[in-house]
Amino acid sequence: MSLDLDYAVRHAGRPAAELTRRDVARVLLAVPSGQALVSLPDLRRELLAAGNPLSVPFWDSAKATLSSIESGVATVGDVQRWLESTGSEPILLTRSYFVWPEEGERGPVATEMHARMVAFLEERVASGQIDVDALAAGDSDARHAYEELQERWLGAPLPDGRVPGTAVSDEQDEELYAAWDEEEAFALGELRRILAELPEPPLPAGDLRSAALRLRVTLTENGYPGNVLRACAGLDEDALPERDEDLWLAVAAGIASPISDLPDEEDAARFFDMEGELSHEDSILASLCAINHADWLAAVTTLARYGPGALASPERIARFIADSEDVDLDAEDTLAEPEDLEATEMLFTAVTPLWAHLGIVDKAEVFTALGWWGLPKALERAWSAG
Repeated sequence: MSLDLDYAVRHAGRPAAELTRRDVARVLLAVPSGQALVSLPDLRRELLAAGNPLSVPFWDSAKATLSSIESGVATVGDVQRWLESTGSEPILLTRSYFVWPEEGERGPVATEMHARMVAFLEERVASGQIDVDALAAGDSDARHAYEELQERWLGAPLPDGRVPGTAVSDEQDEELYAAWDEEEAFALGELRRILAELPEPPLPAGDLRSAALRLRVTLTENGYPGNVLRACAGLDEDALPERDEDLWLAVAAGIASPISDLPDEEDAARFFDMEGELSHEDSILASLCAINHADWLAAVTTLARYGPGALASPERIARFIADSEDVDLDAEDTLAEPEDLEATEMLFTAVTPLWAHLGIVDKAEVFTALGWWGLPKALERAWSAG
């Protein structure tokens, strides 16, 4: 494949005289850096002959970036910033933390809005509002103005009333929820399949009664763990379920699938404050939400097979998950890496103390008869709630 003007025109889908700096940059990044460097002088001459010379700062920046890539010193961020310096490439991550989806992962709305943004920026380049040569030279004032221009566009309503940034984020949320629901439905089916092959554990009525009595007290107390357990189950301390079984299963299910946030702390922005620190309770909830369906499935089904007396410490649960045959893993993931085990163990350090308050494990983190009876039921309830 030869990188020449004909290739650039086909790649960009527009005539040579209309190619933008962004078009050319994307063409140069579409081939190996060594090939792009070799082709750079000829491509520049061909564009000059076509009446579209671009500018010296652009060609200098292209050569410098491609040379850095070829020598192995350029980072992904360096390349992205150079592409953005062409003047019509949307900024991947804005200062307000708006993130464009990757090109191959954009839905119809994101694809439309991205194209609208590119067209908007191209118009501003053509009118001189965006100083592309200053951007190529790394001028900080030009970069700041470029960022502000995009922030304003993302937050301004279009003629049809849609706000671009909000429309893209809403579409991503819908896609995320749909994928989550699909994953949860699959995990629920697998859980039911596995449990159908196991004997039904007996109900330890006395243990359930004692655990429920303790739980009713804990749920009315301020601070940890009462506030976390209430948030997980979405319960109001003044309106707890009357039946012990309903109360216990609601709270146990909430640990696997938290329903709400901590009261009086509904500002989710605190989770994105890179310089701030989460409270202990927020850290617990964040860990619970970070455990995926496959890990819950592996942990709970393994404990259901082993029954009462099995050690259910975070370290042991991490090993259960790594060794589980109930979860399909890619070939390269069949042997858990130490850092993966450690990460899983850290997440479950948020779980086992809460399990202890429900009597799922005892003080020595040993799986109990109550946990054997109720934990699989709680997980099924959590995944059936939607």
